[in-house]
Amino acid sequence: MRMIRKVGFVVLKVFLLLSTIYAEGQSPALSSLPSISQKRPDLALVILKKKHGQAVDNNDAVTAGICLKQMGQICYNQGHYAQALEFYLHADRALSAVKDKSLLAQNYGEMGVLYYYNKQPAKSREMYNKALFIYNQTDNQKGKAEIFGNIGHLYEKSKQYDSAFYYQHLALDSYTRANYKKGAAKIYENLGSIYEDLTKYDSAYTSFNRSLQLYKEERNEIASIEVLNNLGDILRKTGKYAESISQSRKAMELARQTGNGYQLAACSKDLGKAYELMNRMDSAYYYAELSRKYSLEVYSKDGVNQTAFLQVLYDINKKSDEINRLNNIRKINRIITAAVVVVVLLLIVLAVVIFSRQRLKIKDQRALARQNDAEHHLMQLQLKNQQLEEGSLKQQLDVKSRELSTHTLNLIKNNQLLEQLRSTLQAMVKEDKRDQKKQMQQIILQINESFNHEQHWKEFTTAFEQVHQQFFDNIKKHSNELTSADMRLIALLRINLNSADIATLLNISTDSLRVSRYRLRKKLNMPQGDNLTAFIQSL
Repeated sequence: MRMIRKVGFVVLKVFLLLSTIYAEGQSPALSSLPSISQKRPDLALVILKKKHGQAVDNNDAVTAGICLKQMGQICYNQGHYAQALEFYLHADRALSAVKDKSLLAQNYGEMGVLYYYNKQPAKSREMYNKALFIYNQTDNQKGKAEIFGNIGHLYEKSKQYDSAFYYQHLALDSYTRANYKKGAAKIYENLGSIYEDLTKYDSAYTSFNRSLQLYKEERNEIASIEVLNNLGDILRKTGKYAESISQSRKAMELARQTGNGYQLAACSKDLGKAYELMNRMDSAYYYAELSRKYSLEVYSKDGVNQTAFLQVLYDINKKSDEINRLNNIRKINRIITAAVVVVVLLLIVLAVVIFSRQRLKIKDQRALARQNDAEHHLMQLQLKNQQLEEGSLKQQLDVKSRELSTHTLNLIKNNQLLEQLRSTLQAMVKEDKRDQKKQMQQIILQINESFNHEQHWKEFTTAFEQVHQQFFDNIKKHSNELTSADMRLIALLRINLNSADIATLLNISTDSLRVSRYRLRKKLNMPQGDNLTAFIQSL
């Protein structure tokens, strides 16, 4: 019950202090937070959370990233690795957009340490390599030295001591170039630890002693306590108990001055071991009990601090969850609003499209109706033109038929006349009038020539083809052996002349006409008994 009251009092004290700080507008600077985080990590965490919120509101990615990184470091120091990793990952996203990549490299380095203590050496080395890549680009000697030292520590814990020495010396060389004594002191301390693992106590003692000198020059008392303890361990392991006790007492005095309970417990424990080896059991028991007392105080104090820290961490996470919930609600509301706006716009667009399509449809229907009317009017005009053309063609056909009949009659009359003249002249020739005989023979010759003249036949053929355009093509389909005389006979049969007229027009006898008709039947492949004139009329 007393412990619960104590925890509640600490938490209440933290929030009263924070309320006073923010009410006075005196929020501590980020540079002063490391000292606060060592004594009051819960207070430092609340301050950083407040500053992170302000940085986010001001779109200050640098400050937001630094706050997240320091919050991760505080959680790591308190042993809350999962929460620390979450802060580091958020810092990584914030610092990735920052031009100064050294902050991102520092975050990678701290993430590497976190992965190492979380027993993920491969992931740890991956983070170290990312940080080292950035430091090489910016030629940051201090940054490179820190990463080299961490990589060397990885190799040391995996007992690859050659690689461990290699990277620790790379780190020492970089710190020396940067003239950074605090970093060099840490590397000497790492080298001493490696020598101690290899039981090379003289080299270990030299490295620890060099580290102690550098820490003293930097007046780093907390780091000096740990190195003094390491020197005491080396002296105790080499049998120099009195000197070991001297170093441990120095460390204990510094721990008492700085109020470092953990180091007081460690120093008391080392003194108890030394007195036990000297067979001074009373002193050994005294310091063992003293170490146990300091340890209980440390654990008790750590328990209170952890409880207060967890309470603050819980409140921060709860507040963050509430903020996230509200942000999600706002996002959902924005999405719903945007969706409603989009739906309304789509409905308006749809209405406009439907209206436009309807107007376009009506317009198209009107245009189609006008087009149909125009096409109907055009078809009527074409029909009228066709009727007129048909009437004209019919008139032309009638004219040509009359012309054909006229030509035929003229031919018949002409040939009849010529036949009469020839008969008369032949009778005159038979007379004994010798003075007319020669003249008459010349007339007969001219008449015979007129019988063979083709001009009338050409005119007849032209008129016949104009009246009966397809007839000759149809008749040629039945035979390819038809001569011009055959075609004349067929044309005369087509216009349905009798045999006497045909014989007169062709200037042949009726017997010769019968022979010509017989030959034409054979060329047309007509069966026996079929009427030639009827066949030709049917084509």
